[in-house]
Amino acid sequence: MSHPLPTARFPDGHTVPALGLGTWHMGENRSEAASEVRALQAGIDCGMTLIDTAEMYASGGAEEITGEAIRGRRDQVFLVSKVLPSNASHKGTIAACEASLKRLGTDHIDLYLLHWPGRHPLGKTVEAFEELRTSGKITRWGVSNFDTVGMRQLSALPQGGNCAANQVLYNLSTRGIEFDLMPWMTENAMPLMAYSPLDEGRLLRHPDLGRIAKRIGLPPAQLALAFLLNRDNVIAIPKSSNPERVAENRAAADIRLTAEQLAELDQIFPPPRSREPLQMI
Repeated sequence: MSHPLPTARFPDGHTVPALGLGTWHMGENRSEAASEVRALQAGIDCGMTLIDTAEMYASGGAEEITGEAIRGRRDQVFLVSKVLPSNASHKGTIAACEASLKRLGTDHIDLYLLHWPGRHPLGKTVEAFEELRTSGKITRWGVSNFDTVGMRQLSALPQGGNCAANQVLYNLSTRGIEFDLMPWMTENAMPLMAYSPLDEGRLLRHPDLGRIAKRIGLPPAQLALAFLLNRDNVIAIPKSSNPERVAENRAAADIRLTAEQLAELDQIFPPPRSREPLQMI
């Protein structure tokens, strides 16, 4: 019997499943569209109702796949999308959001992120986010690929304290954020979204992770996801176009790792001992 999915909480008190669905690389091949839609629907069916996408993914193709997957069940889903830094002027952010809404087939986005820091003044992007929030086209906004310095600079801006989340690269083999960024976000009651939680599949081929997983009796993917789900207020968003793999990912939420197992993972994938530059892919 499956346990309820763990949840993460936004600063406004809204909670979402801590295990969601990624869409990076979806929409790139129309011959795979039907299976991608089925995989997202399978995830929704098993409670993974947070879907993360972006205008960058397949130049809007992933948003179109997402829109098809949620047609008729929008009220069941928490939608996350992102504006490209090159579009993140005040006027450009508004236009990008309108285009994303059209591709998604919805009138609002639950969480709208700046994909990474860019050339446009961050204050202007925040102004646009707040305008979109006031108009109801987005419910909350955040950022992606911001390090601790960037988050502090953002929070110092007028209305910058309304940032609801930061999405960064985080998995067993990429733990640098644990030194300073994660504590900062915890202090500010802000969830951290972990993209590429399986390191684009590389963790599945890691021999030491495979050895531990085999001994415990788990697929390596479940062990890697269980590690993230053991963290407070972290949202993992693995991507899969296979409904069976989606179900396997969902089962990771039922795993309770012991202190000994976590210590063994720390030996193989050591946590940071000093500040590290933020990694991105």
